[in-house]
Order: sequence, then structure tokens, then C-alpha cells
Amino acid sequence: MCGRYSQVYSFEQLEQQLQIPLSSAVSIPANYNVAPTQDAIVLTNDQPNTLQALRWGLIPHWSKDISYGARLINARREGIATKPSFRIAIRQRRCLVFADSFYEWRRSGQQKLPYRILRSNDEVLVMAGIWEIWQQDGQRVKSFSVITTEPNAEMEGIHNRMPVLLLDQNSQQRWLDDLPLEDTLELLQTPPDDVLKYYRISQQVNSVRNNGPELHQAVSDDPLTLF
Repeated sequence: MCGRYSQVYSFEQLEQQLQIPLSSAVSIPANYNVAPTQDAIVLTNDQPNTLQALRWGLIPHWSKDISYGARLINARREGIATKPSFRIAIRQRRCLVFADSFYEWRRSGQQKLPYRILRSNDEVLVMAGIWEIWQQDGQRVKSFSVITTEPNAEMEGIHNRMPVLLLDQNSQQRWLDDLPLEDTLELLQTPPDDVLKYYRISQQVNSVRNNGPELHQAVSDDPLTLF
């Protein structure tokens, strides 16, 4: 699962890493605690050079109200092509979701300990996503989900799910291209080992009211209980 992440990067950083000319319909505010139902920066396949802010939590077009999206912040890779909420989006509406890091909680006895996970080379994480448009009573909302898969070696000691990461320019571009479904699904793989690093952070991240650089500060961890 990916239930929180941080959006702390610049337009210039994204443009340099993606190696494509970008424009932006929105600013990129630093958000150290991106949470479900908040707007976050994505790049969609219908406007592959324009950064947009979409609501996190995909709202199916058939949903009766906007609150349904809070249940769909993630889309499991397994079965994504057949599930009613996702089967059209995976074929027609894909997006790149950007994060400098994401957060995950490891259970230790009665506690759940938060960790910050980021690229080992400090590049921006590019997560595979799908998006949708919901319209009702004059309201129009664009929303997205982050696709998850089985964990790699770094993540398996923390959680049993992780985001699908598109690690190079070729896979990122292909994700936005008009591909056959089989080729699209082939991109949804568990990332290789050793592409991530992580460290324990404060439980301040548990509350969405906390949103500052202190959430990125490491706290001591007992090596005897790490895994």
C-alpha cells in the first residue's frame, strides 16, 4: 500500500530528470505529507507535457458521490485489467505520479513505526498511476490512484505492498503512450532490489496536520528490532 508520500521537488528538477520539455498548469507546492483526497502533481497521458494537480483517490465515473475516491487511493496490479473501477482507466487513462519519497509503517509488536523510503540515487520517484474524470451536478473532478505491487528486498521487511516505480525514461514514456493492454501490464513489475533506501522517522507523520521538513528527519532505530 502507498497511503502517504511527500512532494518536495521543483519544476526544474522534474524537467531535467524526465528529459522532456514541460509546462505546468499549476504551481508545485512543497507538501511533506500528501494524504488521500488532497491534490497532488501528476503527468497524464492526454497532456503528456503539462503538469497537473489531481485529487488523490480515484473516483469512478459511475460513482454516486465524490467520497468513493477515498477507498481507491491504490490500485493493485493484480486484477487491475478486470476490476470495474480500474479496467477502463488502465487501458485509456494512465499517469505518472511524482514523489521525493513515500512513507510506510512497519508493525513492531503493538506499534506501527513509520519509515521514509526514497530512491537510492536521490532522484524523484516516478510512480505508475491511473486517472479518471467524474462529473455530476455540474461538478467535475479529475482523480488518480497509485498502482501497487509485491515488495522488493528493501520493502519486504517493512510492508507487503509497494508502489510500481517506473525507473527510466523509456518505461515512463511507454506508460504514457497508447499501448496494447498486454504491453501496458508488462510495465507493472516489482522494482529491482537496491533501488531504494529508507530510514525511520518520527510518528509526527501519522497526523496530516503535521507538514514540514521535520517529517524527513531520521530518528534512532534499535538495530535488534529492525527486521
